[in-house]
Amino acid sequence: MKVEVISIGDELLIGQTINTNASWIGAQLNVRGAVVEYCSVIKDDKAVIKSALDLALSRVDVVIITGGLGPTKDDITKYALSEYFNSELEMNEEVLEHVKSFFAHIGKEMLDVNIQQAALPKAAKVLKNEVGTASGMWFEKGEQVVISLPGVPYEMKQILSDSAFDMLGSKYGYEVRYNRNIHLQGIGESFLAERIKDIESEMHANNIGLAYLPSPGLVRLRLTGTPSEDDKDKIADYIERISLRLPQYVFGNGENSLSKVVGDLLIKEDLTLGTVESCTGGAMANEIVSIAGASQYFRGSFVSYANEIKTSLVGINKDDINKHGAVSETIVKQMAQNGREKLNVDYCLSTSGIAGPNGGTEQKPVGLVWIGMAGPSGVVAKKFQFGNARDRNVRRTILTALNLLRCDLLKINIEKS
Repeated sequence: MKVEVISIGDELLIGQTINTNASWIGAQLNVRGAVVEYCSVIKDDKAVIKSALDLALSRVDVVIITGGLGPTKDDITKYALSEYFNSELEMNEEVLEHVKSFFAHIGKEMLDVNIQQAALPKAAKVLKNEVGTASGMWFEKGEQVVISLPGVPYEMKQILSDSAFDMLGSKYGYEVRYNRNIHLQGIGESFLAERIKDIESEMHANNIGLAYLPSPGLVRLRLTGTPSEDDKDKIADYIERISLRLPQYVFGNGENSLSKVVGDLLIKEDLTLGTVESCTGGAMANEIVSIAGASQYFRGSFVSYANEIKTSLVGINKDDINKHGAVSETIVKQMAQNGREKLNVDYCLSTSGIAGPNGGTEQKPVGLVWIGMAGPSGVVAKKFQFGNARDRNVRRTILTALNLLRCDLLKINIEKS
């Protein structure tokens, strides 16, 4: 089954909204063994919608459209599809009753534009929307299928999960694939490929697929095979071999985030954590507490962005700041050690750096970051040189600090890995 995803919305084209719908649909279809061959983003315009459909139906079996099904005048997808399939609109009484019940439940008046959401093309098979008022629609053109869905993510997900995915499976069948992931932090894509090139060659010889999926500070490896027990065993063996070879970098092979992995380790060891942050501005504490149950191990944080706060609240030696600068091994060690004592925690992570895009010098360029860690075995500091993008630098600093803590908790010698 070959699929194209078409996302409709001017807000997507101008970057006002991130197109998370297409990535979710692609991931869900991939798990089911369907191939998404094309993704396109188009404006709310009848001619553009029809043209995009012509192109899509010339090359795939299934077209999934999201967006443009709301109650406002700029939502024209339904009307474009009505014309495209030469099918007039008619009031669907079952959908109308659902819309009435929806507004009665939330205690709001139903307007005429809401009633019109129950007017659907005769040629469409209605896909029930249990969490909104815009119905999904299923059209057939010969052996091909066009599915139109609301752009609201939770509505789109509900319709596909409750009905459309099963309907596609019944019509075309799914060639189910088996996927497992390995998550790594602190190693670039090319360096990783070099470290595991022998294992990768063996995978290819055994028809096991390997995809490198990088993001700022992380690399995810996706291993793919058939759902046979033989392929499952092979993939499990490859995951174990890579994990044993690169323990400094591999932090998981499931869906858990690095912050969740670290949190679980702290709970297991009954240890507490705090942070003293400069360049990350509290973002590391936010990452840590984004995990449910973080109150079991996280005590608090000092956001010591200004040097005066470093000295007055965290107790950093002012003369040392003047001598070494805030972005230095000396200061980041003091931040971690003093934070550990003041927050009364087992571990304290500290960050100080030049996130950018400005503020760098020849001696201390943008992207320079020092990370400190104070724990039961003492205080350490590590120097890193990241890039020029501020957001990426902050993200990489957080992930690198958490991975340093993970390695210490697991007693992984990062100097030898």
